[in-house]
Parts: sequence; C-alpha cells; structure tokens
Amino acid sequence: MTMSDNTPDAPKDEWDDLMGEIESEKSSQKRRAAAEAAADNILKSAGKADESAEGEIDTSEPDAGAAAIARIQELELELATLKDQALRAMADAENVKRRSQKEVAAARVFGIERFANDVLAVHDNLSRALLTLEGTDKSTLGDNAKNLVEGIELTEKDLMAVLARHGVTAVAGVGTKFDPNVHQAVANIPSDEDKGNVATVMQTGFKIGDRTLRAAMVAVSTGKPA
Repeated sequence: MTMSDNTPDAPKDEWDDLMGEIESEKSSQKRRAAAEAAADNILKSAGKADESAEGEIDTSEPDAGAAAIARIQELELELATLKDQALRAMADAENVKRRSQKEVAAARVFGIERFANDVLAVHDNLSRALLTLEGTDKSTLGDNAKNLVEGIELTEKDLMAVLARHGVTAVAGVGTKFDPNVHQAVANIPSDEDKGNVATVMQTGFKIGDRTLRAAMVAVSTGKPA
C-alpha cells in the first residue's frame, strides 16, 4: 500500500501549499540558528577585544605616569631657573639704580670742584687784604678807607655764603683739635691754646661735601708758654 492509497483525497493545490509552509518553517529555523551563531561570535570577539584593550591600558599606565612625573619635574626646574634669573635681574637693576643715584649725587656735590678751587684764589686775596688791616683801629681811617674795608668784608662774607650754598664750607680753625685730614701743619708754636690744637690759621681750608677740597695751613700749639 502506498502513501497515496491511505491519504484522503484532497485537492492538489492545498497539499502543495502545506508542503511549502513546512519548508519555509525549516528555512526560518536555519536562518535563526545562523543568526544566533553569528551573534555569539560577535560577542566573543568583542569580549576578546575588550580584554586586549584593558591589557594594553594596564601595561601603558605606569609608563604614562612616569613620563608625567618627569615632565612636572622638568617644568619645576625651568620655573626655578626662571625665578632665579628674574631675582638676579632685579638685584642687578637695583644695584645699577643705586650706583646711578650715588653718581648723580656725587656729580651734584663735586661737579663744581674745579670751579670752587678757582674761586678760592679770590677768597685768599680778599682775606690777605683784610689781614693787612688786622689790629688797625678803623676809627682812625678816613671815610673812603672805611668804605673800602667794609666793602671787602662784605664781599668776603657774600663769597663764603655762595660757596656754602654749593656745599663748599670752611674747615674749622683756631681752637679745634689738629686733624691731618683737613689741616696741614706748617709750624709748632706756643700759644694759649691747648697742646695739639690749632693755634693760628695761615690759609683757610675748605671742604666740599665730606671731601677735603683744600687743607688749611695752620700752626699747631705746643702748649702755653712758660
């Protein structure tokens, strides 16, 4: 007996449709199985890639940290060097400023030194003119002589005031302790002054600022006469 003998009579078209549906279901199952297998392969590959990437990061992190520390140390060294250079430059600038200020002050004080030396000759002539009249009773002089003497005294006074305004001052004279920095001893004489003091001034000395412009020519006392 054949299958056709036991199969009920049915239209041929319905049988063909049923067989087609069975074949289509089998094809769908195969496609789903293939898709699932492909998905599993993709997931496995992705997992391996992640593990590989993690391994690479782990192995590279120590090197990256060391490089960062080395770079930080390099930058700190550069910063310290620049700071030191800046401090040195500031110190040099301050030194230059101080030297310039000192030189300007010295130029202001000592710039007239040569001129002052020349003017001292005028002062010496006036002083010598007055010295010739020392001990003279002015009341015995005529009006013209009195006016002349007063004019010379006034001129010397004005000259001393002008010199003083420009920092040129007379060295201390009679009665002061002899100072080799500002006095030039030309004689030792007995006098009423204490021993070692200036007894008399033969030529007035001058200072410009704290510098000796010209030493005073003096006689030094050897003490009171016996």
